[in-house]
Amino acid sequence: MKQILLATNNKHKVEEIKSILSDLQIEVLSLKDIGIEIEVDEDGTTLEENALKKAKEVFRATNIPSLADDTGLEVIELNREPGVYSARYSGENATYQSNCEKLLFNLKNIPDEKRAAQFRCVVTFVAPNVETTVEGICSGKILSEMRGENGFGYDSIFLSDGLTKTFAELSLEEKNSISHRGKALHKMKEVLKKYFQTK
Repeated sequence: MKQILLATNNKHKVEEIKSILSDLQIEVLSLKDIGIEIEVDEDGTTLEENALKKAKEVFRATNIPSLADDTGLEVIELNREPGVYSARYSGENATYQSNCEKLLFNLKNIPDEKRAAQFRCVVTFVAPNVETTVEGICSGKILSEMRGENGFGYDSIFLSDGLTKTFAELSLEEKNSISHRGKALHKMKEVLKKYFQTK
């Protein structure tokens, strides 16, 4: 069976990516699935740098074709913060809750029409003699309060353009059909199909 390894320890990301790639004839493995722990220091200044670093390090350690993503929420009014620092926006011990609370605090006096934001996801695939990166973007706005129990990260305060539900109020299938990660991974599917066709 053809295999790829997801270069993440985030169980929510693993669940989303496995779901989106489930129609490929490829076994999608997580680090937990193969019983190894790799912590990559995400010290890049861009999403692209971090995604490439994660995929390269995991591929080097395992010799299994590796897929990594890095995702940022960019709020236009805040000069595109938190961006590449989205996961640790509220400090080293940041939680999804504390990150959302900090963002809501920083936007507390900002009117609805100035709360535009976008999720940007960069996905990188690294295999022998291959390094490919794709991007997906989902535009929307930041609400003034958290809504919904699903999802993770900033999903409970992000309302995608054209929707009345936050990402955290959507099912996994609904979110994956429109999300930044879904868009990036649908592009990456074509890369993976071509790569594995020749194997």
